[in-house]
Order: sequence, then C-alpha cells, then structure tokens
Amino acid sequence: MSTIPRDVSRPTVVLVHGAFAESASWNGVIADLQRRGYTVTAVANPLRGLQEDAAHLRSVLDSLSGPVVVAGHSYGGSVMSEAADGAPGVAALVYIASFNLEVGESTAELAAKFPGGELGPALDPVPFPLAGGETGADLYIRRDRFREVFAADVAPEVAELMAATQRPIAASALEDVATKAAWKAIPSWTLVTTRDLAIPADSMRFMADRAGSTTVEIDASHAVAVSRPGAVADLIDTAAHATAGADLIDAQDAPGRGASQSVD
Repeated sequence: MSTIPRDVSRPTVVLVHGAFAESASWNGVIADLQRRGYTVTAVANPLRGLQEDAAHLRSVLDSLSGPVVVAGHSYGGSVMSEAADGAPGVAALVYIASFNLEVGESTAELAAKFPGGELGPALDPVPFPLAGGETGADLYIRRDRFREVFAADVAPEVAELMAATQRPIAASALEDVATKAAWKAIPSWTLVTTRDLAIPADSMRFMADRAGSTTVEIDASHAVAVSRPGAVADLIDTAAHATAGADLIDAQDAPGRGASQSVD
C-alpha cells in the first residue's frame, strides 16, 4: 500500500466540527489536504459546553509541535476561537460557515443576530440526566428537515446518512458566553456560505468583517465541507501558505488580510 508523503515544511491542520456533525464530515477535505502533503487531525468535538469543548481542543493543540492551522465549522468556530487564544504554534484560523465570537457573546446570540436562519424551528430537544438529579437537553435536527436546513446541496442519500449519524449538542453550550477571542491576535480566513439556512450569510459577514478576516463567498449550504470539500481545502491551503512565509508561496500570491472574493 502506498503512503501519502508528508511535506514537513507545511503546518499541521486541525479540523473542528460543529453541532449536528462529526469528524467524518471532514473526510473529503482531509483527503484533499493529505494529497497536498499536509498532516491533518480531525478532532472529536464533545459538544457539551463551550469552555469544556475548548479545553479538549486546547489539549490537542498543546500536544502538537510546529506551526498549526486550525479550521472550525459552525459551532466549531466558537470552540476554536476560545481554545486557540495564546496557543503556541497556531498560525492561522479558518472559519468554515462558522462563528467567531467576541468576548461576552454566545453562539445562540450570533445565530439570531440577522434574519434568514431556519435552524431553530427544526431542532428537536431530547432530555438527558445531569449530575445532581437535574436535566439537560440535547438538540438534534429533525430528520425530515435535516437536508433542507443543513445540507441542501448534498446528495439525498448522503444527507440521510448525515442525519442518522448527527451528534447532538447540549442546548446550554449554545448559550455559553465566550471568554476569549483568538481572532484578535491570529490572522483569520472565512468561508461564507450564501445558501446557508443554519447561519445567515449576513451574520458570517458581520463576524468576518470585525475580525479583519480574509473572506471568500461560495454558493453552498451549511454542509459545505461535504458538498464542496475542494473549496474548503483551497481556503485552508491559502491560509497555511499565507502565514508560512516566502519559502512556501510568493507574497504576491497571498491575499491581504480583510480581502474578499467569491467562488463559483
């Protein structure tokens, strides 16, 4: 069996999934990045609470040596912004149809900031026991709404599998407020999905603009890592090259911070 050679001059890429997804949602992106010579780790995001999830991601980041590019999808961006603050080696943040919170904000707050989101009414809460006899709620997307709201440009049979394997998020995690904002110190790139019914595109644009993020817009659903893995890998590759120095890419080929472009 042949192995994919690793380019040791390239940073390690860490991928963080969000709610209603799992690490396998990055499979197409991982395959593409590996073909380009990257070492990739897709973290299993616990989806239990913002600080708890960020602590888990931070433990992964602290275990790595050399430069790291972190990419987060959806709620994974909230976790990434919290975890990467002050993390040694993190050179770039890539927000894929994602949240990048300011300190004091919650994921739920940003999701509702602009009109156009249809995720809330599609959620089905399922109670689960907490320590001390209290009860929490896990949120799932109703299967009859999953493809429409989350993965409209994914093949129906693939969307059905995604709906069946979706991982719930504790409702309280969406209400947790950020205590850190790594994008204030680390350069960022943002992929805005213009057909997104989970996070309105205007919300993504707002967050990217205040972060000074280099922005690319794409005609895709929220599940862009599944429907357009090549475009996602391209943006991660761009971020990696732009923060790695002239040995990997000519400076004139790297987009300036705060730039915006579209992908067909």
